[in-house]
Amino acid sequence: MNISMKDIYIVLIVFASLVIMAFTDTLATENTQTANSIVKATYEPVVVLELFTSQGCSSCPSADLLLQKVKKEFANEVFALSYHIDYWNYIGWKDPFSKAAFTEKQRAYNVKFSNRTNYTPQLVVNGKAHFVGSSSAKVYGSINDYKKMNVLNNVGLSGIAVAETQVSFKYQVRGDLKNKVLRTLLVIDERTTEVKSGENRNRTLQNSNIVVAEKSFSLEQSNGVIKISVPEIVTTNDKLNLIVLVESIDYDITAAVKQALVR
Repeated sequence: MNISMKDIYIVLIVFASLVIMAFTDTLATENTQTANSIVKATYEPVVVLELFTSQGCSSCPSADLLLQKVKKEFANEVFALSYHIDYWNYIGWKDPFSKAAFTEKQRAYNVKFSNRTNYTPQLVVNGKAHFVGSSSAKVYGSINDYKKMNVLNNVGLSGIAVAETQVSFKYQVRGDLKNKVLRTLLVIDERTTEVKSGENRNRTLQNSNIVVAEKSFSLEQSNGVIKISVPEIVTTNDKLNLIVLVESIDYDITAAVKQALVR
């Protein structure tokens, strides 16, 4: 059988096409596997409870005590945060821990949740859900649910240095950094206050994990050094904790870590 040069060229072209197709399919498969591995890269679950409260609100003490209770029961699993808002101050008692910035933070959450207004006590879980903070059933139910959900990042701390007016530390974030924010908080473990006026007048209130300082910035790199000032409201007798969160730009919390500070 005579084979012409034309036939040889046709065979070579077909063979080359098959090789190119096989290479393309392999490359596409590898890219898909890489993309899937990024999507599936998850870390151990975290549960972050953010309570918006006020010493001037008569319905808040029960939520404060519930937050304190779950903080102790789930010491290694739950990150409990108490944000004191300022819109109850008008009624006669100025909450010493209240800040307008915390009211704005609560408002940003409620815009996300399509909730028309701020309310207290409001509890936000991992930046994804909210309900009345005194509801024991919902608090425990949410803890059990979110303890089963892996998160998209992991954050570690090292080189923590505590001075009289400043705390500095190194951070290391694992996972996708796109559109992520690092939130640094200083938290007073517990404080008792005698309320002299307002709805809770003549009551002695106990608040725990009180946020007294907060600093946030966009994550441009996976590691770095952070400094945060210690506010004057912190006394030498206060047990102070450092809590660092990673969150998306729409406030979903994707990592958390905490460290007691030795002063």
